[in-house]
Amino acid sequence: MQTIIPAIWCQGTADEMAQFYLDAFSTVPGGAEVLARRTYPETGLLDFQRPLAGKTLTVQLRIGNMEMTLINAGGEFTPNPSIGIMLNFDPSVDKRAARNLDAVWDSLAPGGRILIERAEYPFSPRYGWVEDRFGVSWQFILTRPEGDPRPFAMISLLFPSGARGDLARAERLWTSVIPASEIGRSVEEQGAVVFSEFRLGGQWLTAMDSTAGENYPFTPGVSMMYTAHGQAEIDRVWEALSAVPDAEQCGWLCDEFGVSWQIVPDNMEQLLDRPGGFTRMLEMKKIEIDGFR
Repeated sequence: MQTIIPAIWCQGTADEMAQFYLDAFSTVPGGAEVLARRTYPETGLLDFQRPLAGKTLTVQLRIGNMEMTLINAGGEFTPNPSIGIMLNFDPSVDKRAARNLDAVWDSLAPGGRILIERAEYPFSPRYGWVEDRFGVSWQFILTRPEGDPRPFAMISLLFPSGARGDLARAERLWTSVIPASEIGRSVEEQGAVVFSEFRLGGQWLTAMDSTAGENYPFTPGVSMMYTAHGQAEIDRVWEALSAVPDAEQCGWLCDEFGVSWQIVPDNMEQLLDRPGGFTRMLEMKKIEIDGFR
């Protein structure tokens, strides 16, 4: 079971985005598929949600090895490059890796914004960074065969350049809170970590410091959904991570680095299916499992 799921805030476009990604990733090993859809209830919604009554609430999608959730909502938040997805095209496991990299790039780039041109760089024979037309950020890298094996899709975080040292502090905090975690390879410059790979709940993520002139703040546009087993684990993780009381709502929190998390039980779908489950969730800050009875 995937422990950390990237959750993307969509401005009423979740169904369109899901189809866009199904088409874009159709050629890669494992492809993409919709795992589940949930709709908004007809009643018991907050004022800003009422126009969405009966419409899609979430689309659970799998791209290669990674599950992600598309959250259908309003214009309150948008994704940005502070949290995106690193796509690892590995010739040692896919003979068409370079061709597939180009095919996915050519599908995602139109109507979007190129952040780093697709080209050869010292660290990879082919790398590029693009923001698609929905604002979701994707890094593409053709892995060198002699490198350490990594999964096809990994969450990637970009820390603001003015927050030197936050990357190292964040990964130390997160790996201390979430079981089956470790800090892997890192790169330092002038005594500070500027790039790192680490595992949370057995799942690889990447992070780097921004070296560009433009910084992107962490926002709920892309959040990290952590699936906890039972109330005790929800309580422990919530206590360790939550740093902004005003951001606590419906299982969402904001940590000291500005990253938004959703801390949810691993039976959240069943809880929401109970009579009045969605309305009860809206009334909560931290998820209280007994509150759904």
